[in-house]
Amino acid sequence: MLKDLVGIKDISKGDIESVLDTASSFKDVLKRDIKKVPALRGKTAVNLFFEPSTRTRTSFELAEKRLSLDVVNIAATTSSLVKGESLIDTALNVQALGADFIIIRHPSSGSPHLLSRHVRASVINAGDGINEHPTQALLDAFTIKEKMGGIEGLSIAIVGDILHSRVAKSNSYLLTKFGAEVRLIGPPTLVPRDLESLGVKVFHDMEGGLRDVDVVMMLRIQMERQDKGFFPSTLEYSRYWGLTAERLLKAKKEAIVMHPGPMNRGVEIASEIADSERSVILDQVTNGLAVRMAVMYLLGGVRE
Repeated sequence: MLKDLVGIKDISKGDIESVLDTASSFKDVLKRDIKKVPALRGKTAVNLFFEPSTRTRTSFELAEKRLSLDVVNIAATTSSLVKGESLIDTALNVQALGADFIIIRHPSSGSPHLLSRHVRASVINAGDGINEHPTQALLDAFTIKEKMGGIEGLSIAIVGDILHSRVAKSNSYLLTKFGAEVRLIGPPTLVPRDLESLGVKVFHDMEGGLRDVDVVMMLRIQMERQDKGFFPSTLEYSRYWGLTAERLLKAKKEAIVMHPGPMNRGVEIASEIADSERSVILDQVTNGLAVRMAVMYLLGGVRE
């Protein structure tokens, strides 16, 4: 692999396959009584999270500890950024203290790319603005392969706030590379037609978009990124775009339901669907640990 993982768009299908194959091995490790391996002992990971996170931050921290890394967590409110220090200077100082990995989540798109050009440490993008979320796409692909036996030839619907979703973008890049048909579904205000340039199909009707799909991936409405009304109310959004048992009948009988979290139950997804046998949402969380271990393990080998 390359030194960094800042996005899915520009990495090869071969590198993605290496991550997924390695993650499979690490998932076996995580089933053992002793889940820790000495693979990256002596190296240090610094988690720079400048946005709220539960799953991603916890998953990265557990993955780091499972690989025997030394772990340091830095939040924006407790860093020198509040005193006016630049992001690059923060990263350079962290590197000077011995960081081998810098995992960053930041509200500004492109922040990980900027850091990767200024530090020797491996930079891993844990979500940058509305741009990308590469490890989420990798764990989603791992879960789809695990549940469906492969990705090529599948029809995969991604539903909701596509406009502001870094998850949708990274998944679109990855899944189309592997020969899946990707359908982006949502209201016209949240799914612009120009997204078809990503090699996907755009649908503005829920029933038509879900017809005969193999995978349904629901997304949260990102109110925190919206500075104007893209729909009248959450009640109306749920009425037309929420995943219900009735709407799920449009998909194939064996179709699985995914969600990157956090879920807004009763808005984009009904609880009966989120908790059903067709839901693999918690499997995604579990698989995220193995996938993030794989990413750091492979990036760590660059300087061995």
